[in-house]
Amino acid sequence: MAGQMMRAVQYSTFGGGAAALQHVEVPVPVPAKDQVLVKVEAASVNPVDWKVIQEGLFKVVLPAKMPHIPGTDIAGEVVALGPGVTSFAIGDKVSSWTDLRNGGSMAEYAVAPIKTTAKRPESVSAIDGASLGVAGTTALQSVRDSAGIKLDGSCKDKNLLITAASGGVGTYAVQLAKLGGAHVTATCGSRNIALIKSLGADEVLDYKTPEGASLQSPSGRKYDAVIHCAKYQPFSYFKPQLAKTAKVIDLTPSGKGLLATGLQLATFSSQKFVPFLMSASGNDLALLTNLINEGKLKTVVDSTFPLSKAEKAWEKQIEGHSTGKILITMVGE
Repeated sequence: MAGQMMRAVQYSTFGGGAAALQHVEVPVPVPAKDQVLVKVEAASVNPVDWKVIQEGLFKVVLPAKMPHIPGTDIAGEVVALGPGVTSFAIGDKVSSWTDLRNGGSMAEYAVAPIKTTAKRPESVSAIDGASLGVAGTTALQSVRDSAGIKLDGSCKDKNLLITAASGGVGTYAVQLAKLGGAHVTATCGSRNIALIKSLGADEVLDYKTPEGASLQSPSGRKYDAVIHCAKYQPFSYFKPQLAKTAKVIDLTPSGKGLLATGLQLATFSSQKFVPFLMSASGNDLALLTNLINEGKLKTVVDSTFPLSKAEKAWEKQIEGHSTGKILITMVGE
């Protein structure tokens, strides 16, 4: 496909939000060693795309260059193989995470490393496949690895709190924690209480009520772990509701959070404030797609937009309060 052009969305400077996105035609990328070229069917928009990368929080290393085609989460069909690729074939349906430095998902074609790509069963839609790279993997690793909830139903003695549970990560995290058998208390806005209960949460708190603001379990339980999907809160905010050896897993690490972690380490505290960093993994993507294929996990979709209206998806993500995932699709484009 060398020399072929494709439609894409990019920005050329840091900041600017949705207004900075530009619709362009650029050459189709060529897959390098251990990469595949994917014809994109769907891509998702995540907070990290604008909050960290577009805003330039790590501009020394992210993105790799300007102009930048944003986004990391895609689902589509493999149309070309880079040198040395034997684990995928042309025609494979896949789910991929492209990487933060190079992005590339908001385009008709994108290259993805094979180590962060998984084959997608026929019954798993492109919408599902494109939702898993950041939100699904973050939910899985925070529940399974950080909170220690095995997905085999054996953790019935664990009490877990998930804040901001109606977002992209939270909706997956509730389901995964219930697969592990944990007792799940969740917080969200009043309009999403029925949804979060339908995903399996045992108790749901409206975060605007006094009980929700204090994180108090209606059944009086103390939490063994908290998966905090909302903006930074000090450790003291959670402490009254924690079990003696509990940990708060902070999905949006900040300087203040890291300071709290360091202080706890210095004082050998039995309660921990743990910053979370996702580790992209093709194996975890494969696990998640299989759970969807088996009907054990579902994607909650807030809205979808065509590539031609990608700035609308970007704007909606920045506004916040979406329920589930915001996606861009190439269908009908």
